[in-house]
Amino acid sequence: MNNSLCFVLMPFGKKPEGTGRLIDFDEVYRQIIAPAISDAGLEPIRADEEQAGGIIHKAMFERLILCAYAVADLTTANANVFYELGVRHAVRPWRTVSMFTEGMRLPFDVNYLRSMPYALDDSGVPKDVAASRKKLAATLKAARDDANRPSIDSPVYQLLDYLAPVQVAHEKTDLFRQQAKYSEDAKRGFAAARKQKSATAVDDVLQGLRPLGELEAGVLIDAMLSYRAVKAWPEMVAFIDRLPVEIRETVMVQEQRGFALNRTGRGDAAEETLLSLISKRGASSETLGILGRVYKDRWEAAHEAGNEDEARALLDKAIETYLKGFDADIRDAYPGVNAVTLMELHEPPDARSDELLPVVHYAVTRKMSARASDYWDYATLLELAVLSRDSAAAADALGKALAAVREPWEPESTQRNLRLIRQARARRGEQLPWAEDAERKLRKKAGLDEMLS
Repeated sequence: MNNSLCFVLMPFGKKPEGTGRLIDFDEVYRQIIAPAISDAGLEPIRADEEQAGGIIHKAMFERLILCAYAVADLTTANANVFYELGVRHAVRPWRTVSMFTEGMRLPFDVNYLRSMPYALDDSGVPKDVAASRKKLAATLKAARDDANRPSIDSPVYQLLDYLAPVQVAHEKTDLFRQQAKYSEDAKRGFAAARKQKSATAVDDVLQGLRPLGELEAGVLIDAMLSYRAVKAWPEMVAFIDRLPVEIRETVMVQEQRGFALNRTGRGDAAEETLLSLISKRGASSETLGILGRVYKDRWEAAHEAGNEDEARALLDKAIETYLKGFDADIRDAYPGVNAVTLMELHEPPDARSDELLPVVHYAVTRKMSARASDYWDYATLLELAVLSRDSAAAADALGKALAAVREPWEPESTQRNLRLIRQARARRGEQLPWAEDAERKLRKKAGLDEMLS
């Protein structure tokens, strides 16, 4: 941490621009921004991509205010980036470098800033990388060399020359630098624990850290998701219940608490958590999607126990909850695909699925065109292909899903849905061997066959 930190303000993943081209901002960061910052003798620090209500904001504000240098990519006029740039300009008169992709028309309020253009090819990845990297590094080096008499680049301080720059005590910046390094080390520890697939390894990392109340929010969220990754559901619930109240009561953390409670078999407590969250913070596609899973698990338990009257009522309740979730945000395919899957399990099959299935397919493909695709995107396409009896589309989606698995519970969840579809169709005398083969491959990827052997 000997070098000065340089905070990077930019979008994440793949985002569309006005022409419809997808820009790969992760590649812009990897090929141009991060190496240019290093070339200038600085250390890049990128905003945390995880967003959980407002709990990441403290760390974000610290980075904006306490980092001596900043680079802002204004491409696509991303609202978060512009908000962060406004905060930066309000508190730091100098050493903020802005950049944008060639051909972009900057909004009026920033079109007079000295901004560096960079080139992209038709696929949205950087071209002329060496030149862009060299130019950005030179700009940052000039800012470092001008340390005694820095040039003001904030329009706030340029126009309101009676403002005094914010003075930040050295002990604050030193503490921040130490905390940033500490947080990065902690996150690397959790990444190693996830690879070991061990709740004990996650425990060991936590035991080596400061008390929870002194840890950065991003570290706490990383710990929570590490328990989830290794399927340590009781430990995950216990950890959440120990979190500082301002983090514990956020929407995302309470949703995850409901998710973990349900996985421990405490469906009633999960339902109570999620219904309480809806009453306090309103319904969302994510909250309703997790609540739908609670009712879905209850339906399966009642069905397997032979309580068919109760099972039918619970299946209807799960379908309607998933439908409400999809209606809350039709861009979120998760509750939608679960709704059409359960409609297939209904006896007789729910006819509404014929209209809903193409809508869900459109939702997931639009989502995939707007950002980098993940496991759940491909798993959704796989499930939709099985429901549509499209073996070719299913094979394509299966291969991509298997390659994108991050945590073993992901393929476990998908194979479970495919199994339910297979069983429902078998009761009607229909067999789809290729769908059963996809189920077997997902089981193997999840390690379920190893657990049975």
